[in-house]
Amino acid sequence: MEGASQEDTESVMGMRARLLGRGSSPSSGAADVTAPCRGGPASQWTHPWVSVLRAPWSPPSAPPGPQEGDAMTPSLTALLCLGTLPKPTIWAEPGSVIPWGSPVTIWCQGTWVAPVFRFHKEGSSPPWYRQAPLEHADKGNFFSISHMTQDYAGRYHCYYLSPTGWSESSDPLEMVVTGAHRKPTLSALPSPVVTSGGNVTLQCRSKQGLDGFILTKEGEPKSSWTLDAQRGPRGQTQALLPVGRVTPSHRWTFRCHGFYRDTPQVWSAPSDPLELLVPGVSGKPSLLTLQGPVVASGQSLTLQCRSDVGYDRFALSQEGRQALPQSPGRQPQAGLSQADFPLGPVTNTHAGRYRCYGGHNLSSEWSAPSDPLDILVAGSFPDTPSLSVQPGPVVASGENVTLLCQSGSTKETFLLSKEGAAQSPLRLRSKYRGGHFQAEFSMSPVTSAHNGTYRCYSLLSSNPYLLSHASAPLELAVSESLPSHPQDYTVENLIRMGMAGSVLLGLGILLFQAQHGHGGAQDAARS
Repeated sequence: MEGASQEDTESVMGMRARLLGRGSSPSSGAADVTAPCRGGPASQWTHPWVSVLRAPWSPPSAPPGPQEGDAMTPSLTALLCLGTLPKPTIWAEPGSVIPWGSPVTIWCQGTWVAPVFRFHKEGSSPPWYRQAPLEHADKGNFFSISHMTQDYAGRYHCYYLSPTGWSESSDPLEMVVTGAHRKPTLSALPSPVVTSGGNVTLQCRSKQGLDGFILTKEGEPKSSWTLDAQRGPRGQTQALLPVGRVTPSHRWTFRCHGFYRDTPQVWSAPSDPLELLVPGVSGKPSLLTLQGPVVASGQSLTLQCRSDVGYDRFALSQEGRQALPQSPGRQPQAGLSQADFPLGPVTNTHAGRYRCYGGHNLSSEWSAPSDPLDILVAGSFPDTPSLSVQPGPVVASGENVTLLCQSGSTKETFLLSKEGAAQSPLRLRSKYRGGHFQAEFSMSPVTSAHNGTYRCYSLLSSNPYLLSHASAPLELAVSESLPSHPQDYTVENLIRMGMAGSVLLGLGILLFQAQHGHGGAQDAARS
């Protein structure tokens, strides 16, 4: 910390000379200069000032000692009367917690217009002295820090000088610098979505081995907690804070900082904000995706939350995840509000169950949750099942159809999806038959609504949202023009042919008999 400037020293010494000119001489007796502490005449109030200004670098708790050539100093030292004046007020603008590199001003104000102030930082070099400028005389004195660093972090006191000596110390001011270490991670266990009146545990974690954490709640009422860190097996540290009876009456937004024990005023960068979401009872919105519930890894995905309530903002939650992204509502038409949540190129982390909530800007309450929407990510592991149909890909309305999904590797479940369908895909447990794991998806009787393109996937029960690669697409066509009870014309033709043959055989027999009978009659006539 820097000491007093030359200008400050000259100003203080000039004041000392003026005071000596108005008051007693330096050789006045010791008995005379005790008058200020006994309520003596005002002309003798200058002596304690002279003593303090002769030794401007003495700490507040140690009044200046004798100086060579100053016979009055021992008496003046005893007359400083520290603590007899009301203590001043010390504060910082814009605040006492300052980001690294930002400016800050520390102010000190006494109970009357004092010309000299002293600022002291615990454990540092000698204090600063400042003469109050005329334009700030009613507010007090100050010193400015243009770039806050860890050198300025610490505990500050200030004093002001009066005709009876230095005032008592102000209350301490803790100056904190943030951004000295990497930010910790703040999460809510088991989830940042909390039912009204429920409990949640906040967890602040760091991989840097920080010794403690400061957890702050933003908004009203504002609160903060200092937590001791618990050390993990790999050097990481964490602290837990249970929070009970969470209600929607106000917003619950938290941040945390970390620090080391030997520098408690040097904090890390703040964690990302964590807002607890407390669902209410107002109308639930709807959550949908234009791409369908099954998306391939790497594909873009956008979820849309919409409502006819007219919400100003929407929030999206994913089960098992801490993020609660929010988006302002827009009104594509009167009485309808919606918000889009682009999730970017899809990875395995996007697989899961989602819900959305609506809210108003002037209220901390959120709506009831939407119905859940499951997002399934295909291509998460190397397996490609096959898909076939019985009796065939073209069938008549009313027929019974079976889609068969098969895989040569061990899979516990199969999933059948229809392209563009709003409903969730079908799931079936696999069965082992003929050297394959398979599942039969029956559709009976089929209608024109079953027309479409189908694909099947395999999955493991350990994560029901991660799928294999898709099977080759299968197109199913259901025709209304085919007879409802198709006949086998081959059999009918055989029957017709058999009947015709029988007729021809009978005619042949009759003709043969007729020929033989006519020949016998002729022989009898000749004989």
